[in-house]
Amino acid sequence: MSALRILLCDDHGLVRAGIRALVEDIPGVSVVAEADNGRQAVALAAEHRPNIVIMDIVMRELNGIDATAQILAANSDIRVLILSMHTTDDFVLRALRAGASGYLVKESLPVELQLAVEAIARGETYLSPRVSKVVVSGLREGATAREPSELDALSPRQREVLQLMAEGKSTKEIAFDLSLSVKTVENHRAALMERLGIHDVAGLVVFAVRHGLIEVRGPDG
Repeated sequence: MSALRILLCDDHGLVRAGIRALVEDIPGVSVVAEADNGRQAVALAAEHRPNIVIMDIVMRELNGIDATAQILAANSDIRVLILSMHTTDDFVLRALRAGASGYLVKESLPVELQLAVEAIARGETYLSPRVSKVVVSGLREGATAREPSELDALSPRQREVLQLMAEGKSTKEIAFDLSLSVKTVENHRAALMERLGIHDVAGLVVFAVRHGLIEVRGPDG
């Protein structure tokens, strides 16, 4: 196997350090960069052009699923391995629809990370056994052909605005982060609220937590 360049994306520094140690124990593999939020992951993927991105789902600024879609839209040669605590069909199927080549749960044994990286490097798809059961169950129940969820019904830009709103950012801050005008952000905000039938920020926060766009953190982050 030729040398593999890995980009790590997780918003917890200790978790990234642990993953990095495991990844760098794999022969012929090196970590070229680390990101602590989804927007940074997209930028670093464009800058470093890694072979594989190891991506968490719930991260600040931009969630890992939408970050995956943006990375692959810019460079389809990159492979993405989702590494997440979430195992429900909503998360798994959304990640696969976004183009992820693998899905590994964080409770997996360390050796499984190496198996996943090597499989994805060969052009294969890798799913944790627990996740495989979810996918098979979803196929049996027709989950992949179901109507889009409320979250899927939003445009990628509306999901970005929703996440940043739920994180407590003001309209001006969102406009700056996304390089949009304040008026455009206000239009996205009105459209997503209308589509979701939610007309207050508290309701949007609950929706964002329920769908894995943000997580509730303690006062120490």
